[in-house]
Amino acid sequence: MNMKTRNKIMLLALCMVALIAVSVLGTMAYLTSTAEVTNTFTVGNVNIKLDEAKVDINGKPVEPAQRVTGEKGKTTNEYKLMPGHEYTKDPTVTVVKGSEEAYIRMIVTAEFDKKLTDDKLATKLDGIFTDFDATSWKQFKKNVTTGEGENAKTKIVYEYRYIKENNPNTTFTAGKEEDSVLSPLFKKVVIPNDWTNADLQAIGGVTINIVAEAIQADGFTTADLAWGAFENSGN
Repeated sequence: MNMKTRNKIMLLALCMVALIAVSVLGTMAYLTSTAEVTNTFTVGNVNIKLDEAKVDINGKPVEPAQRVTGEKGKTTNEYKLMPGHEYTKDPTVTVVKGSEEAYIRMIVTAEFDKKLTDDKLATKLDGIFTDFDATSWKQFKKNVTTGEGENAKTKIVYEYRYIKENNPNTTFTAGKEEDSVLSPLFKKVVIPNDWTNADLQAIGGVTINIVAEAIQADGFTTADLAWGAFENSGN
């Protein structure tokens, strides 16, 4: 076999190898699979409202019956103080539909225009609030402070928490379709019978302020931890 013929065969062989290599490489592919999970996070909410019956200056419900909604800095009802008199007052919390599971409480502040004397402080002032619902609300704290000086005032702050079956860590979850109305904290305010007109003049008057608060239950193992976080948050 002469040189020219041998070179031709080698070239043909190389071409065949090249074609085979191209063919093999052309059919190679990675074995792959792709899966994807997309998570959508929506903002949760805790939403409550506070209202009470609309009454006249004597504490009698107006006709037709109305509810007045609490707003910060807004007076809902005004009363004329009289010894032994009974006034309708029924602070009621509504948890708005779709709200997350939450701890709920009410802060009741009674601020007297004048400093209360020791004998008045000795009166069971908690008894001013009557028809109290002890099955749904429990008093957890009471704090009495009195200022000094000629214009000193006495302030009494009560903390009531929503409970069931005496469980201090009771939470509440609103319905998905309708608002949930809790039972009133109490239904009436009664001025003690042994407070005379002279006593009331000495007191000057009293402002009762009620604030409803709620905080998410998720992330807290106890109500104490939740309310501690609430207070530390500056609310």
